[in-house]
Amino acid sequence: MEAYLGIDVGSVTVKFAALNAADGLLASLYLPAAGRPVDVIREGLGKIGRQLLPDTDIKGVATTGSARYLAWAIVGADIIKNEITCQAVAAVKYYPDVRTVIEIGGQDSKLIIIRNGLVEDFAMNTVCAAGTGSFLDHQAVRLCMSIEEFSRLAMAGRDSVKISGRCTVFAESDMVHKQQMGHRVDDIVYGLCRTLVRNYLSDVGSGKDIRSPVVFQGGVAFNRGIIRALREELNLEITVPAHPEIMGAIGAALIAHESMDIKQEDCRFHGFDIGEAEYITSTFKCDHCPVACEVSQVLRDRRVLACWGGQCNMWEEANAGMRVKD
Repeated sequence: MEAYLGIDVGSVTVKFAALNAADGLLASLYLPAAGRPVDVIREGLGKIGRQLLPDTDIKGVATTGSARYLAWAIVGADIIKNEITCQAVAAVKYYPDVRTVIEIGGQDSKLIIIRNGLVEDFAMNTVCAAGTGSFLDHQAVRLCMSIEEFSRLAMAGRDSVKISGRCTVFAESDMVHKQQMGHRVDDIVYGLCRTLVRNYLSDVGSGKDIRSPVVFQGGVAFNRGIIRALREELNLEITVPAHPEIMGAIGAALIAHESMDIKQEDCRFHGFDIGEAEYITSTFKCDHCPVACEVSQVLRDRRVLACWGGQCNMWEEANAGMRVKD
């Protein structure tokens, strides 16, 4: 049975999705990155491989996410695509009439404007994390509750307590103040959800033409309090896919399928068991021109697998496969 694999390596999580020839979901996986992307990619490959039938033949692999080049080099992927493209492709696949995609992850967030099935505009968050999932995680820890309990309480809140502050530090201070004033915990929790949504809309959504249908993707879409807050702030219906947390990986797998059908080339995939070889990542300054780009590289057994990050493609084309001198 042929299949196509998408791998989305973000700052907080690593996602895998395997699709069959009809683009149906065969298997998926969602793992914390834990600051060890190479180890987690290796672990995830083994786990996703065991979910598939023994006769599964991987015909194409694509990587996406902030560490997409690293994943591409390690697994032997055929395609590299940015997160905007993969999120949009997945949304259009399941919701052909979608016009706005809201994607909120652990440490980044995106807004994608789609018209007639094509990306017309997009935005990503700045360095501030106040409009991402880490904001909620931090406040849940402060309140000594799980993120699941946080979501449940947000739905129970009757009156949103306004939490001021555009960053987690100020929001926490104001949250403590509201607790001391005697506000109900569920109202405070829902106020935090409203704060995240307001921060997201004022940052990523600033100046954007948000229209219905709106599809909400990313791990934060599991939080019902955020869905409620989005509906109230936008006054629009919010649709959440069946698997919002892996939509980037699904989009990558869809792109791998289409691309390999067009190219008619053999898949480069190294397999689900990539062994215990040591992968080393490092950076160096390119002195080829005055720009002095910082170039990233990944090595296995002292051989360069891939380079990326320069403003030109000199190192990507010339350095792969070169052995490091002793």
